[in-house]
Amino acid sequence: MIHRLGIDSVPVDQSSNGRGGTADKWRLEPVPSVALALPFLFSTRLFLLALILASTSGIRRHMLDAAGVVYEAVKHDVDENAVKSRLTGATEIAAELAGAKACSIAGSDWVIGSDSVVSVDGRLFAKPRDRDEAAEHLRFFSSKTMLLTSAVALALGAKVDWSHIETARLHVRPLSEAFIADYLDAEWPEVGYTVGVFRLEGRGVQLFSSIEGDHFTILGMPLIPLLGALRDRGLLLT
Repeated sequence: MIHRLGIDSVPVDQSSNGRGGTADKWRLEPVPSVALALPFLFSTRLFLLALILASTSGIRRHMLDAAGVVYEAVKHDVDENAVKSRLTGATEIAAELAGAKACSIAGSDWVIGSDSVVSVDGRLFAKPRDRDEAAEHLRFFSSKTMLLTSAVALALGAKVDWSHIETARLHVRPLSEAFIADYLDAEWPEVGYTVGVFRLEGRGVQLFSSIEGDHFTILGMPLIPLLGALRDRGLLLT
């Protein structure tokens, strides 16, 4: 069983320890998340969960789940609009938000924060507020190159310990009004929760004539570098 008790030890039942003296205390120890899936590593000690994802994003959770990473998903409390209002570049916004999310969860665990920013012709895009705005975005994207920048950060004790950022180039093909309407009939409202109005794992792949960049970066989190950082910190087996 995983305990999060806010203390560093628990007393042993002195009446049953069989030694008649002062009982020892069993230490609560943080362990790599991968170890939680290995029962033979455990004795009678209690362990703390060592990794948190500061997001409830379904796609980011799916990436970690598929990779076999054990974690706890916790909603962050970062005011993203406030961050975006004082920054202008896609790279700095993505990096700032990833770090802020990672640092927003208090405690002694490692925390993952991640963010993605889409820009086209120098214009930054947020998630569409409604279907009409989604259609407007798609019209603007038509025949242009979309830059999708994703950043990921690892924090410990509310301090960023590691971060990584990548940008992918997605070349949008010419999109007809008929296609846009049909596309949104099929994909709305799900794509309303995405920056760029597409899910690459769904019909969103039809928006593009070619793509340059890492698949996981496009999904919203540079996973390969993150896995390496987790191994370096003993949170995954090497």
